[in-house]
Amino acid sequence: MSNLYPPIEPYDHGMLDVGDGNLVYWETCGSPDGKPVVVVHGGPGSGCSTGIRRRFDPARWRVVLFDQRGCGRSTPHASDPATDMSTNTTEHLLSDLERLREHLGIERWLTYGGSWGSTLSLAYAQRYPHRVSEIVAVGITTARRSEIDWLYRGVARFFPEQWEEFRAGAGDENVVDGYARLMESADFEVRSKAANDWCTWEDTVLSLEPGGKPNPFRDRPLKAMLALVRICSRYYGKGAFLPDGALLRDAGRLAGIPGVLIHGRLDLSCPVDTAWELAHAWPDAELVVLDDSGHKNTDTKREAIAAALAKFARRGRSRTFDPPVRPFGPSGP
Repeated sequence: MSNLYPPIEPYDHGMLDVGDGNLVYWETCGSPDGKPVVVVHGGPGSGCSTGIRRRFDPARWRVVLFDQRGCGRSTPHASDPATDMSTNTTEHLLSDLERLREHLGIERWLTYGGSWGSTLSLAYAQRYPHRVSEIVAVGITTARRSEIDWLYRGVARFFPEQWEEFRAGAGDENVVDGYARLMESADFEVRSKAANDWCTWEDTVLSLEPGGKPNPFRDRPLKAMLALVRICSRYYGKGAFLPDGALLRDAGRLAGIPGVLIHGRLDLSCPVDTAWELAHAWPDAELVVLDDSGHKNTDTKREAIAAALAKFARRGRSRTFDPPVRPFGPSGP
């Protein structure tokens, strides 16, 4: 834990009205005059933890944390079955990120994200490359259909007994769609069981890894689990609302943005080949593969993150330019 800074509290926070009846929680920590960095949390639907503040030197960074729509401290909360999910898509999250940047008066910021946070960071940087100074991505995913199918079907070859229970709980051969339907049930017990079954599977996939806390999914409060699984199953059932393979196909849009990709070789949930492909498609990215780590945090991973952030902190701030915004395809993501 030596690579973490002492706990800090926000010096400012608020609820940003992003439209559609949604209020997104945000906070800023560290130095108001520091280099801006935005933390893009995982899930989708995990919410941003307070502990992640400790990754950043408070004397050098202006750290922006926020909870994506429907989770964490944002409202309305996806754990409530009455919450409308039709306005919770990747496109909405990209717009929310940009609106938050404008609200805080930040010209450019480094994006830091892990797992789903890496996906959303990449999508944001490809949409708004002139607003991103650098990228640090950990546990890289791009939400291709093949990646989603691996996590919720392919990796079952390592855990056949647990997979059978997970599939049976879905009531559908397409487990992601099955759980997405269950999470829309009006019956609280149905939703609670589905959320627990989903999180049990997620923990199973991570269970062979060295280091990290056991059961990071099931240890969440029930309200947080309900929001996570409702959002996650919805997004992954729809390919994260992205054209398949778009983030790798369009990695050239990241040209000129330095990045560090940090990935554990033992990561069964997000195999390292995606990070490898991205590093080859994005010439300005450095790939750091950690032989002793998986998806969860380890001392080695914390050291690699600290080194990447320290390197980019020394770069200071750079000037921006304003090319046109480029969508992912004819109709966007």
